[in-house]
Amino acid sequence: MNVIDANLNRASTSAHITQRAEALSTRLRAVGERAFPPVAQKSLRSFTSGEVADIVGVSDGYLRQLSLDGLGPSPDLGNGGRRSYTLQQINELRQYLASARPKEAVRFWPRRRDGEKLQIITVANFKGGSAKTTTSVYLAQGLALQGYRVLAIDLDPQASLSAMFGYQPEFDVAENATLYGAIRYDDDRVAMKDVVQPTYFAGISIVPGNLELMEFEHQTPRYMLQNRGRPGDLFFRRVAGAIDQVADDFDVVVVDCPPQLGFLTMGALNAATGMIVTVHPQMVDVASMSQFLLMTSDLVSVIEEAGGRLDYDFLRFLVTRHDPRDVPEQEIVALLRDVFSTDVMAAAAWKSTAIANAGLTKQSLYELSRGAVGRSTYDRAMESISAVNREAIGLINGVWGR
Repeated sequence: MNVIDANLNRASTSAHITQRAEALSTRLRAVGERAFPPVAQKSLRSFTSGEVADIVGVSDGYLRQLSLDGLGPSPDLGNGGRRSYTLQQINELRQYLASARPKEAVRFWPRRRDGEKLQIITVANFKGGSAKTTTSVYLAQGLALQGYRVLAIDLDPQASLSAMFGYQPEFDVAENATLYGAIRYDDDRVAMKDVVQPTYFAGISIVPGNLELMEFEHQTPRYMLQNRGRPGDLFFRRVAGAIDQVADDFDVVVVDCPPQLGFLTMGALNAATGMIVTVHPQMVDVASMSQFLLMTSDLVSVIEEAGGRLDYDFLRFLVTRHDPRDVPEQEIVALLRDVFSTDVMAAAAWKSTAIANAGLTKQSLYELSRGAVGRSTYDRAMESISAVNREAIGLINGVWGR
């Protein structure tokens, strides 16, 4: 044993780990403050008139004429008369178009109507690296760009989803400010509205996460033991109960599940109306997903025996980080489509350096201009993202009978 090992053994291992964790956290905060200074707030860029035309589904010429006629929101005018819109203005434009063209109102202003149930979509798999968080981010943002009111819930104690929306878990998420605060078992439980936070992305609110979420995994067995024979408010109903408190404020809830089948995940599965299972087309990932499905089946049976009911409107498998030029990956995708048929989404999330590079600074491609990562690379990645989101929106609208 060398001197370093001996010193480590004499020291408290927990203290050693804590020291390293604090050092890394401090350094990460410094990096984040260089990108987004404390005096600044993370913000979303404006969109060009061409981008807005694609997002809203009208021609650029039509938008130009509206602007000249003074109808709808007034875009900002840049060099050469180039027009740009904030996301808030895009939503104002949608409202105007819905009133001006009532036969197409649902297309322009697609928010949930009376009688249409809240859609709660869980993004799950217990294999790390399957792009659950990336899928959750782009789905939430894609829905918001189309005019939906979205609640993103971060159930992963690692809180990557929260970080993408500007909440650093160690510093920006207070005690009792995660979903745990709204589903805990003691008198410190708070109302769901108290843990819902705004984001820089108009149309999206978030329930952020941090390590506090692990308390639910620790406290649930103790609660179940103490209340044996008196089931009362069973653990798997708590997530659904919390979401129900704010249901009137949203159209779609996107839940980023942790990479494990714990009590939080079971609560999310029970609350869900739809589920997207992300899978990277590598054989080890597919084998892991097979185990995930078997374990999920067993857990669902336990929930149903205890009085719960999982009645999903849809269950889909999304191929992620896919390189369509990779022959072995193509074969695995073909296998998945053969086994699961139409349960595999037609669109796939392609492997993209643009998405990966944007994520390094905790940003999505929606926050960047085409030139920031290369136009062709950006366009290819956005084509993939848009295809996945269109299919997901189609599933939601199908449930609503649209």
